[in-house]
Amino acid sequence: MKNKLFAAVCAAVLATGSFAACAAEELRVGTHPTFAPFEFMETATRQYVGFDMDLIREIGKRAGLEVEIVNMGFDGLIPALLTGTIDVAASGITITEERKKRVDFCDPYYEAGQSLMVRADELDKYKSVKDLEGKKIAVQIGTTGADVAKAIKGAEVKSFNTGAEAFMDLKMKGCDAVITDRPVIGYFIVKNPRAAKGLAQQNAVKFDSEHFGFAVKKGNAALTEKINKALRGMREDGTYDKIYAKWFGAAAK
Repeated sequence: MKNKLFAAVCAAVLATGSFAACAAEELRVGTHPTFAPFEFMETATRQYVGFDMDLIREIGKRAGLEVEIVNMGFDGLIPALLTGTIDVAASGITITEERKKRVDFCDPYYEAGQSLMVRADELDKYKSVKDLEGKKIAVQIGTTGADVAKAIKGAEVKSFNTGAEAFMDLKMKGCDAVITDRPVIGYFIVKNPRAAKGLAQQNAVKFDSEHFGFAVKKGNAALTEKINKALRGMREDGTYDKIYAKWFGAAAK
């Protein structure tokens, strides 16, 4: 009787240990945390935060995986996937045909590209790129937004060292609009409500389109499907929109 009881206890312990091991399975996520609002280190807590970080942690939770964030250089992310140092790269990575030759991407989770900021009382004035012809447009030096502005017929381009300086020029009516990265505008509005008062993002004007995706090692179909399944669930139950609004100030378009 004692032997049977002992055997039963051992079996239970082994089963519990196996369950704990499964529950504690890690998802090693590589990121280059210098791209707010997607991934950056919060000074006060020394924690990695951002849109990507919230998404991948929620994905890990739904997939039953414990997420471990690994800080590394952006150029090292794909090599780290190839060698198995990390399982996922989450760092505002644009899905390109060239990158798809080396890694697999999960379903796109963010539509990136250039966007337009104008004064809120002039939203109806700018609904297409043509409406910007001959206008004063503020940009940040060296950005894609600056290249886009220079290509607009008759536009007078004003260059600034930072996006925030361009936004302030718009607020002070030194220009008619600002062209810069879509997430930069959204994050500025969310994090600087007083400075952004009277300014608004005009989503009706489309300059280009590119998508961000989480990258995994080529051929890892099981992990890709786990991530895609979690992303689909988040979109269906509204979790994705809540996380999006936290970082960009509005529900996803």
